[in-house]
Amino acid sequence: MTAQLLDKSRPNTSYKENASVKQSLLGLSFEDLQAQIVASGLPKFRARQLWRWVWRHGLTNFDEMSDLGRSIRVRFSKIFHADRPLVTRRLQSSDGTIKWLLRFADGNEAETVYIPDKERGTLCISSQIGCTLTCSFCHTGTQKLVRNLSSAEICGQVMLAMDELGDWPAGKPNRRLTNIVLMGMGEPLFNYDNVAAAMRIIMSGEGVGISKRRITLSTSGVVPAIKRAGEELGVNLAISLHAVRDELRDELVPINRKYPLAELINACRHYPGLSNARRITWEYVMLDGINDSDEDCRQLLALIRGIPSKLNLIPFNPWPTSPYKCSSPERIEAFARKVLKAGYASPVRTPRGQDIMAACGQLKSASERQTCQKKSVVG
Repeated sequence: MTAQLLDKSRPNTSYKENASVKQSLLGLSFEDLQAQIVASGLPKFRARQLWRWVWRHGLTNFDEMSDLGRSIRVRFSKIFHADRPLVTRRLQSSDGTIKWLLRFADGNEAETVYIPDKERGTLCISSQIGCTLTCSFCHTGTQKLVRNLSSAEICGQVMLAMDELGDWPAGKPNRRLTNIVLMGMGEPLFNYDNVAAAMRIIMSGEGVGISKRRITLSTSGVVPAIKRAGEELGVNLAISLHAVRDELRDELVPINRKYPLAELINACRHYPGLSNARRITWEYVMLDGINDSDEDCRQLLALIRGIPSKLNLIPFNPWPTSPYKCSSPERIEAFARKVLKAGYASPVRTPRGQDIMAACGQLKSASERQTCQKKSVVG
């Protein structure tokens, strides 16, 4: 089966209009919603009713909220909305991976990817439009940062995926979306407040109810925010490492110039709640002749010694004009064997969604690609 391109825009075309005149329920914590309900002169229990309809049942139409009187439904519909972002493009890979290009109220776009597996389904969500990190091997990093996504826009990605996957009501047996990774466009810790607000809502037991143990936040190394994320959210931590020497990491992951390896490793060593049952994942993209030697492996193992860890070896996913090549399968396998022999789990990530540019490091909104293409033609 080949990749499918489906123009599958959501039927709710009022998203932009609603966002300009109404408040999105998707960015409100239960406490904030309750405070607004009480301030409007309604009793507290109305907030719990509304919350459950939105977060437990995924409703967007107030007329379907059957335990609310008609006057209450009309009242709510005038001040709130629960619209999802608009889907301007939907791509489905031959391996089942789905990538959505989402347009927000201001016209900016970001991408979200769903990756199905035998025992779980993982949603890779974006935290920013574009990225400020400019990692040299990452296609997403070639798109300049436009802005942070709001908590409602982050939550909206989860809600939209659950709509398509048929995962309502939330918490039902055999749901298809079981895990969330903050590994899409952007650096989550540069948008910490909105990311944290969104994850608290998604983790709420009276809503979507995805456990913190099933949420992984990936960072390139924003050291000051790592401890805060561990203390306040308690989610799993993944580090985009990719190099074990400062001079190389300065090139591959430029944020290393501000927070060098020694500071990053120290922050990880003291990540709250770290244990053998809750290990740090080190993401390591395999670049031919750059970071894949036996000596690189030896230094990597020395760097993380004593930290409960697992390594995620990522075959480099090519993109147009990239200066890098993926390490050979034999080199990756040799690297993985050494890591495993040292006592660390070292899965080699199977590339998913390559045929729709949805694999690790390949996300870049179609609108940005089209803009770049037009500029190159004009130039």
